[in-house]
Amino acid sequence: MSVELLDSSTIVDFVEDEEAFGVFIQGRFALLDTDSDGLLSYAEMLEELRALRVFETHFGIDVKSDPDELSRVYGSLFVQFDRDSNGSVDLEEFKAETKRMMLGMASGLGFLPVQMVLEEDSLLMKAVEREMTKVI
Repeated sequence: MSVELLDSSTIVDFVEDEEAFGVFIQGRFALLDTDSDGLLSYAEMLEELRALRVFETHFGIDVKSDPDELSRVYGSLFVQFDRDSNGSVDLEEFKAETKRMMLGMASGLGFLPVQMVLEEDSLLMKAVEREMTKVI
């Protein structure tokens, strides 16, 4: 983890860079697709959904959540990715929903830089790294 500065343009520029964003998405998808069938099941996506940390409280302190509530939330997140409701997520669905989520996050950030703690292999960190290469 590291502390980084980012704003909405950092995220938008990365998501709109078809090559950089596509490479990241393909790599993440391949990592999650443990049976290499070209589709992500709920079980394969569960760890990625958990990584979203939707139940984290302020200052990074986790709260004990009701397992039934967790199941419902992760299930509803999976449905957002499974756009054709066939019970699995293909690469295009994964890319489209990830893009939608990232653009929503960018919209919420606004144009002023925000300091955030980012995981090393996270999508936001990749956006920051891409931004840094443009500056150099």
